[in-house]
Amino acid sequence: MREHRDIVFDDCWNRIGVRGDSSCERLAEYVRCLNCPVFEVAAAKLLDQPVPLVELPRHDARATPATPRGTPASQREATESFLVFRIGGEWLALPTPIFRRIVQTRTVHTLPHRQHRAVLGVVNVQGQLLVCLSLAHLLGFEPQTAGARDDRTRLDLPRLLVVARDEEHAVFPVDQVDGVQRFAPSTFCAPPATLSQSAALHTRAVVPWRGVSVGLLDTDALFDTLNRSLG
Repeated sequence: MREHRDIVFDDCWNRIGVRGDSSCERLAEYVRCLNCPVFEVAAAKLLDQPVPLVELPRHDARATPATPRGTPASQREATESFLVFRIGGEWLALPTPIFRRIVQTRTVHTLPHRQHRAVLGVVNVQGQLLVCLSLAHLLGFEPQTAGARDDRTRLDLPRLLVVARDEEHAVFPVDQVDGVQRFAPSTFCAPPATLSQSAALHTRAVVPWRGVSVGLLDTDALFDTLNRSLG
């Protein structure tokens, strides 16, 4: 049995299903655990569990940047660590500590009776059912379905990013992951007035980076919206 904060469900797919010893008698009928009603019920329970709003420790995201030898401590500026990624034509970033893993894209299993367009469904990541959401929809812009790849990095393939606060997890797809970058607060600029209302509410600041502007997303605002989207 797996306990997910306030809910308990039987993750039988890890024990007797295709990820276990395949002894489940239901496999003869459903072939794959993803087709089984037990899997669907567990996924539905997961979607009914809200994401808690907890304080994310920020000290792990700060460190002293590399500075020339002999630079006085008073002139050194702390930087913040972010994972930079692209969705459509938008470059975005979130604090590195909230990320748990980066995985290859996989099938997102939709569930009936989910009304919020940002909730794409659930995905199986290492045997754990995780809610998959569209960050583009949450921020109020449409992802580009066929855009040119950015040739600045080799990590230009679509990925799923797994994020967490406390014991709750969520997944969202991105078109490209650049990697971890450090930005100094002195480079932070106010979000432009041209942003949509939803994007402005979720954007802490923007920073210039390699000829583009990167939107630094606000962790608290984002998880607050994720919580409402699962209601």
